[in-house]
Amino acid sequence: MSIKSVRDQFPVLDTKVYGKPLVYLDNAASAQRPLSVVDCWKELTLGANANIHRAVHSLAAKATDAYEDARTKVADFLNAESREEIIFTSGATASINLAAFSFGEAFIGEGDEIIVSVAEHHSNIVPWQMVAQRKNAVIKVLDIDENGVLQAECLENLISERTKIVAISHISNVLGLVNPVREIVRISHNHGVPVLVDGAQGVVHCKVDVQELDCDFYAFSGHKLYAATGTGVLYGKKEWLDKLPPYMGGGEMIESVSFSGTTYAKAPGKFEAGTQNFNSQPTLVPAIDFAKACLADNQVLKEQESILNYVYSALTENPRIHLFGRDRASKIPLFSVAVEGAHHEDLALIMDKMGIALRSGQMCAEPLMDRLGVTGLLRASFAPYNTLEEAEYFIKSLNRAIDMLI
Repeated sequence: MSIKSVRDQFPVLDTKVYGKPLVYLDNAASAQRPLSVVDCWKELTLGANANIHRAVHSLAAKATDAYEDARTKVADFLNAESREEIIFTSGATASINLAAFSFGEAFIGEGDEIIVSVAEHHSNIVPWQMVAQRKNAVIKVLDIDENGVLQAECLENLISERTKIVAISHISNVLGLVNPVREIVRISHNHGVPVLVDGAQGVVHCKVDVQELDCDFYAFSGHKLYAATGTGVLYGKKEWLDKLPPYMGGGEMIESVSFSGTTYAKAPGKFEAGTQNFNSQPTLVPAIDFAKACLADNQVLKEQESILNYVYSALTENPRIHLFGRDRASKIPLFSVAVEGAHHEDLALIMDKMGIALRSGQMCAEPLMDRLGVTGLLRASFAPYNTLEEAEYFIKSLNRAIDMLI
């Protein structure tokens, strides 16, 4: 695919901001949606707006088929062993909360331990803290080194006989570094400890194979993968899903209900209570098609590599800018920086006037900000529809904004 053909699928990129062409570099928060995703949602909303699984009429059948076809698509995308290992949620946050609650209810007790890393998104910290508070368990933290690289070698000494689960991100949403997940899983499994992976950034930038990773749970959001908002996935090995209690109760997740007792459906139904987001979950199908095409296209990959090389060099060679997450070997095109004497939000506001959409603040990773010794950062995150010219404009504009502030 040419970069132009990729960009043509995203009409929003023709938007003007303050009279300047939009340069959208907040993709790690939410990616834009291609026309194929919009068309899928529109077709289902207008032509198959009916509750799934329950009714026998044709609209319900069409909606059900689209919803379940999406489950098959996701299972293939992750290389899950079966489609029954795919649970649909509203996003990575909901997926991790589901896993944390259900796993905590079944397997975590007083004095038990949960290991997370210092570089986790709040969504992979707070749910485990809630479990720990409810169960009087302990949170232990895996640290990073001076370049932001996760110290996987320290995990061996961090795990004890009381460790019940390790929860780790595939790629940090702040540092933009691919974590050694396979090694973390290997070490954990050697001690009989399961691993949950927050893959919100991972599915966007990596070809994910959950069987090769051997992780026990993998969570991601659709809206970061070009799909509709309110969509998400929790993959879980069948052996775990069969053991976990439901997260919520209601319709659909049951086998039989009576006042003498209720029995639950098998996974994934057991974890999908109530009316599901049946118009939006199927947008994962065209979104995955787009993502897979980008991850396999040499022209797109070459452009992304050029952007990564250019921006990394420009930021690391500028003495006024400090880039966090400096391990080039594991870097994706996501850059978080601080500038002494210039507040991250001021930089973001000025650059917005130049047409550039960035993220500023703590990026839902306050413990990591404390670890790095900053109150917040400025982040630029690139997607396959971004160009080298946009990267060059970003660096030029960042230098101009710094000149205006210091």
